[in-house]
Amino acid sequence: EVGTQNLLLDNVLANRKEKYVPWTLQPQAKPTGTSNDKNKSEGNNSSTNHVRNGETSASNHVKTRETHADKNGGTNDELTTACNDGTCILPGGKRDTGVPTLPPQTAKWKPPPKEIFKPFLEAVTEFDMIKDGDKVLVGLSGGKDSLSLLHTIRQYIFYAKQSGINFTMGAVTVDPMSSAYDPRPLIPYLEQLGVEYLYEEQDIMSQALKVDASSICAFCSRMKRGRLYAAARRAGYNVLALGQHLDDISESFFMSIFHNGRLRTMKAHYTNSEGDIRIIRPFVYVRENQLRQFAESQKLPIIAENCPACFESPKERQRIKQLLAQQELLFPRLYWNLKTALYPVMRVNKTGLESSIFGKPDRENGTGHTSDVIGSDEEFD
Repeated sequence: EVGTQNLLLDNVLANRKEKYVPWTLQPQAKPTGTSNDKNKSEGNNSSTNHVRNGETSASNHVKTRETHADKNGGTNDELTTACNDGTCILPGGKRDTGVPTLPPQTAKWKPPPKEIFKPFLEAVTEFDMIKDGDKVLVGLSGGKDSLSLLHTIRQYIFYAKQSGINFTMGAVTVDPMSSAYDPRPLIPYLEQLGVEYLYEEQDIMSQALKVDASSICAFCSRMKRGRLYAAARRAGYNVLALGQHLDDISESFFMSIFHNGRLRTMKAHYTNSEGDIRIIRPFVYVRENQLRQFAESQKLPIIAENCPACFESPKERQRIKQLLAQQELLFPRLYWNLKTALYPVMRVNKTGLESSIFGKPDRENGTGHTSDVIGSDEEFD
């Protein structure tokens, strides 16, 4: 019986990293000529590229580096060397090859199954996430969750029209210029899908070293969130859609309890502190295994992230994941019960309200805040 449970647990925890490549993208040759010299002379650590319905080719603007994952999902020696200190910095903060290309008519929209779309609809309706006239920007990392969200929201565009809700959708990716994470294959993919795509480059890895960040993950998360907000404002989007699911919500809740003593988790729908952007998480009722199955079966172009800072640092989240997986073997309805129990915490609609609603005054300073032992603001917001 113990052996059977361990096997089931292995199945639950398997596939932390996506190990398959749905198709092979060939990098273009490094551009030459005056346009490339002009790009070099700008000396900017960050740049923005817009792909609007295929009108502008991002390959004219983005300098890149060859993808490090081989056809079998492995990594080459250069990646190992570049990341042996856990930082994965690109020399000079620039990629040195062209944007990968995609064979014509490769990218296609994939409708999600009912196991995803039904809880998606429940969350969108229950938390009033998408309204008539909204411009929704999907935060796209290239992982299974964000790619599934992109296809699901696109399907919802047609569904919502029946209720008189008309909205538009775009996507945004923040490239932290890490040698272990290369999201550039998304550029031709989004171009073929005809989605307005904001590709943001910022040398976050080098910046983390300059400021001597205690946690590269937390620093990268904060910088990425700021860049997402800036991109949304610049392009006129008022809603930012993120791909966290029910498993993520549950794990964050227990991390907050165990380490901070606070009833807190990621919010389903809230307004940022500036009050100009609403952040939504339409997958808060969707299980992670359903998203993995959809992404794999439809061969979505998942971008592997092999940065040691991402896979070695958040060990605590993995421990919570294992704990919940073990309990789910004993209590099969665990996550659906957590879904109900976490509703009051998820429905908090503004940053910082948790302390006043659920908090207990700190004995030393008389406030409702406790020091965060683990997790950043972006971990829960």
